[in-house]
Amino acid sequence: MPIVRCSEAETHEIHGARFVSYAAPRTGSRELCAWRGEIPAGTRAPAHTVDREEILHLLTGELLITLDGRTERVTAGDTVIVNPGATLAVENPTDRTATSWVTTSVGLTAELADGTVLTPPWAN
Repeated sequence: MPIVRCSEAETHEIHGARFVSYAAPRTGSRELCAWRGEIPAGTRAPAHTVDREEILHLLTGELLITLDGRTERVTAGDTVIVNPGATLAVENPTDRTATSWVTTSVGLTAELADGTVLTPPWAN
């Protein structure tokens, strides 16, 4: 039975945010990936288009989520469903770090506006 202890989770940082990976193929998951996102106050992540469905559940704080050009304020307890092919941008306009729990399928890639394709290590 694969168990990922908090102390064993891998941490990655990109675009001012921290991603703490718990479920991924390297930890025993075959189909799903899951991580905690920590989005510091004032962080604005670049828009990116995902190739797989992604579920973002906000644990603490507030975020501005722009999905395919439509911006919504989400607060702790809200869940955002990002469909494949959608363009997502995340911003924390507050003075506190927001935390999220994100789940997607193994193999997620994200394409930035400049055409750069990212293969996040926490999702593969």
